[in-house]
Amino acid sequence: MGRQPHVHSASVIAMRLVDIADAIDLTAAESLWAQQARTAAARSRLTTAPPKAMSFGVPPVELTLGTLQVEIAGQTLQATALARLYEFGVAAFSIRVPAGDLTWLDFAARINAVDSALGIASGTDLWNRLVVQITGIMRPALLRPNQASLQEDYLLGLVHSLEGVTSTATLHDDLDLVPVLAGESRPLSEQARQELLRQRFSYYTDDLAILTWDRAFIYEPRDDSDVVDVLEVANAQLLELRYYDELLDAELPRMYDLVEATHHVANPLAARRYADLARHLYTLVAEVTEITEKVDNALQVTEDVYLARVYAAALDLFRVSHVSKAVDRKLSIIRDSYAALYEEASSKRGELLELAIIALIVLEIVIAVVRHV
Repeated sequence: MGRQPHVHSASVIAMRLVDIADAIDLTAAESLWAQQARTAAARSRLTTAPPKAMSFGVPPVELTLGTLQVEIAGQTLQATALARLYEFGVAAFSIRVPAGDLTWLDFAARINAVDSALGIASGTDLWNRLVVQITGIMRPALLRPNQASLQEDYLLGLVHSLEGVTSTATLHDDLDLVPVLAGESRPLSEQARQELLRQRFSYYTDDLAILTWDRAFIYEPRDDSDVVDVLEVANAQLLELRYYDELLDAELPRMYDLVEATHHVANPLAARRYADLARHLYTLVAEVTEITEKVDNALQVTEDVYLARVYAAALDLFRVSHVSKAVDRKLSIIRDSYAALYEEASSKRGELLELAIIALIVLEIVIAVVRHV
């Protein structure tokens, strides 16, 4: 490639999002954090977008976890850790590693080193300690805590000062972004490179955001970019929908077995079993629908066209709509089963009522015969 600018101010942000509960009482979480950590929690807001243009549906609680030492490529660096708690049960952890005063090649190497140290295949002990710390403090605020086995990772390279850059229109042509976005050291084919750079966005002449499935590069010479928060929300939505997709995957076979077992019950009280199972399915549908609506409304976009485009691209890239449709299909199956069970229960009650009427008629006949004997 051409010139290799010097990166003066930058950081690498490693995210790990964990589903820790069905829901989190955010007001209680704020109070618990103030008591245990003796520091105030804050409700997150986007820093540059006007509140009327884009805002959190229910602002997550932001917890500053302080500084920690991380081992990156044999070098001990001081990083800062942050956690955000979302109402629908997701805890989003992020570790920000400094990456300033580096050549472009060294910056790319720093991103890949952070991925090696804190990515999905590594850094588990560090992330687990953060999860244990937060879940331990927040347990009273967690509704039906789970084992936090479902996770999402994302990696961002955030640059604030890049020497010699006056316009980002051709930045992706002037610099080799492949190591930053794909972690590849070998040159990619032109087709693969174009696909890698397909999701790129700019609002001003001096900013740039490029998104991929598991990484993003952001150049923002002003304050921290709201794109970071938008990508976190999109990942949180993906994680929560994946959780309910897997939950329904496990629930459907059990539902079929229960329906089959109930169907083979041949006694006059079978209607009660049908009704009980129908109520169980209705409760499940109501709970999942309520949570998925909260997930869908996690970020509300009205006027900020730029962030709206980035957000829509992230949702499409992460295939959030695909997972959401899968959840909807499974909910539809359960709704249909609920309706069928409800009709079956009504039918069984009707049969029971008919038997009772017949029994009364027979009893009246017997009484009449006895009286005439």
